Amino acid sequence: MKDAEEPTPGTAAPGERIALELLVHGVGGTTPQEMLDDPRTARISGDETAAVYRRADDADAEARPEDYRGRPVPEAYVWCNLTSGNGSRALWLLLLPFMVVNLAHWMRPSARRMRRTVRAYGLLVRLVALTLTVLLTAAACEIAVDLVAWQCAGTRACVADHSWLGFLAPEAAGGGGWWSQPGRRLALAAVLPVALTALLWYLSHRTWSAYESQQPLPQRPDPEEVGRNALNQPGFWYGRRLVARLRAAHTAAGLLTVAAAVGAAAARHDRRPGGPALLDALGWTLLTALAAGGAGVVWVVCRRGRCERRVDQHLDRALVRGLPLTALALLLLAILYAGWSRPAWTSTGRLPGNTTFGGIALAQGLLVLLLAAVAAVIHRRSPDARTALRGLGGPAAAMLACALGGVMSGGGSQRVADWLDGRGGTIDGPPALLTWQASAIPPLLVVVAVLCGWLAVRTARHLRHELAAVPREYGVDRPDTARTRRIARRRASAALTDHAPVIVGVTSAATLLLGAAALVGAWAGGEVPGEAARGAPAFVEGAAQTAQALGSWLIGLGFLLFVTWGRRAYRDASARRTIGILWDVGTFWPRAAHPFAPPCYAERAVPDLTWRMHTWTRATGGRLVLSGHSQGSVLAAAAAWQLLPSVRKRVALLTYGSPLERLYGRWFPAHFGPAALSTLHREVDCWRNLYRATDPIGGPVRLHGACGPQVDRAELQDPLAYGRTPEHPLPAPILGHGDYQADPAFAEERARLLARLRPAVPRPAAPPVAPPVPPPAAPPTAAPEGPPDTAG
Repeated sequence: MKDAEEPTPGTAAPGERIALELLVHGVGGTTPQEMLDDPRTARISGDETAAVYRRADDADAEARPEDYRGRPVPEAYVWCNLTSGNGSRALWLLLLPFMVVNLAHWMRPSARRMRRTVRAYGLLVRLVALTLTVLLTAAACEIAVDLVAWQCAGTRACVADHSWLGFLAPEAAGGGGWWSQPGRRLALAAVLPVALTALLWYLSHRTWSAYESQQPLPQRPDPEEVGRNALNQPGFWYGRRLVARLRAAHTAAGLLTVAAAVGAAAARHDRRPGGPALLDALGWTLLTALAAGGAGVVWVVCRRGRCERRVDQHLDRALVRGLPLTALALLLLAILYAGWSRPAWTSTGRLPGNTTFGGIALAQGLLVLLLAAVAAVIHRRSPDARTALRGLGGPAAAMLACALGGVMSGGGSQRVADWLDGRGGTIDGPPALLTWQASAIPPLLVVVAVLCGWLAVRTARHLRHELAAVPREYGVDRPDTARTRRIARRRASAALTDHAPVIVGVTSAATLLLGAAALVGAWAGGEVPGEAARGAPAFVEGAAQTAQALGSWLIGLGFLLFVTWGRRAYRDASARRTIGILWDVGTFWPRAAHPFAPPCYAERAVPDLTWRMHTWTRATGGRLVLSGHSQGSVLAAAAAWQLLPSVRKRVALLTYGSPLERLYGRWFPAHFGPAALSTLHREVDCWRNLYRATDPIGGPVRLHGACGPQVDRAELQDPLAYGRTPEHPLPAPILGHGDYQADPAFAEERARLLARLRPAVPRPAAPPVAPPVPPPAAPPTAAPEGPPDTAG
């Protein structure tokens, strides 16, 4: 394929070439029949997961272009099954912490010539992601190894309440079988966290093959485009090598965590005075090997980031296979070591999970603080007033991901402990740190309640302003109070989106401070907050006991909500559609930080759109309007960036209800900031954007250019008419985020774009030339500097 070659012109005159409108839907999805407003549709290309459709009457439109003079051929790209298809995808809700930390990778501020700082940012996010894997695996070990196998199975009262644990009980608790020794019980209980790790590995491997293994459009990087934006790089939407490396590292981290939970308990017993010297030496050897394995995992995570300048087909097979197998071998050795006969060993109290979870919490807090420092340095170099949280959106997201992981781990442990401790006092329960963290939830809810009150006050002020503005804008002398209030309320509610940075920033900062207080309290204050407050004034002790009881209940409730919502979505298509909307926003970005995050649908959708636009314009030489609504406008922009420059110049972009600047530009400034969107505007033939004040998602893109006075059309009126008119004899609905095509402005802007598009003009014949010399294998040292995003 010749990258810079113009499409082959057709036989018709340039002005008569056919035009295509490629429609891309937004969040929540739709059907091709609804998009094309026709019950009879035909699939042109694609499969059941994502496909391009046309009306049945338009299937052969290219063969009769004379029938389409003055109007484009509508074509719909339907991708909703990528995020809300079958019921099994509802279980992705349990991967929410991994998804949020992956978003933190892409939220870094825009930077130029700060490659080392950008590398440090990506490295810190990947380390935070690694701690999440260790945290959730440790939580599974806490439930299975500590609560069930160590505490409950070793206690007569708990075994009496749960007869299914009788074969694990020691002789003192009414058992005495082969599995009664603590080490063997721990080895058997390790099956649960190992199964969880294996399931995450399987899902990551399977979803990569199903969603993200699509080959992007083959092309050679344009030297003029290198350094502008990573989204136009050939390898941006193909991260096979990094995902495979991270999958191997995180799988190994999970297995090593299980091995440490089983082996460390046995090694601690063997270190007692008078213990067998051979087992003591084996224990130290095993722990040393596990530490070396952990260091190897960290080295793999730190060693390499994303490569976006090219489609990186290389796969580190020795590492991808060897690292998990080595960790599995160490796990088997730990199981054999723990299962060695130790007749005098008894299980009392709880395993030292307080140290484990405390170390993880401390590491996460330090990493988030370092990430915030790096993000602040990057933002200070190129400040932008529109960037969310002054560049600290990534650290805030990383902190919230850690908090979600804490809710899932603490909530699961607390619920299982309450279930096992049926009579009360039969087992010691989860580590004290988890109880302290749960006690921090009520103060956090108080902070959130204060924020909600602040938002209510701001919304009330905005509502009063809109109540006066609406009649004035519509030119109504005698306004209808109820109608005015409905319109004003929709506008005021839509404006809440712009306050999201304050909510996220304050919540994440409060989470960090309360988490630090819980960590200090668990290590220095006492077993639980109620005990630590003894001797204090009565109101302090009462508040501590209330926070402890309420927090324990709330963290368990949060875990149950995760499970219940996932189960409901598995069975209910409407609930699954709601979760699909969440994934539409959260899984747009490739898996650059956590390999167990839900799959990136854009690694399928963007190549689909790019291939379709390239092949159609190359075959017909016609005009193409890329029409994207809501999240579809983000996919449309990403696909336009991936087009060859010669094709991109013959594409017009029409966006409506678009979050490109309002959400993506503010939260992901390195890729959708003002510089990136300005570049896209210059490179496509023309771009127009429609938005409404009643839309809570879409907004202006705030760019000026040759396509009229600016990219944005003046704010659309919503509703189209205030009262009853000859054109609207019935009350016009308030459309908000939907049905932009019902506004006459949509057809006007589409016609303007089609009129502006330059049709392909046949080039004069050129004498044959020798084939170009292939480029060297490695780029020369003087090559232009690549975008900072390529560095990890």
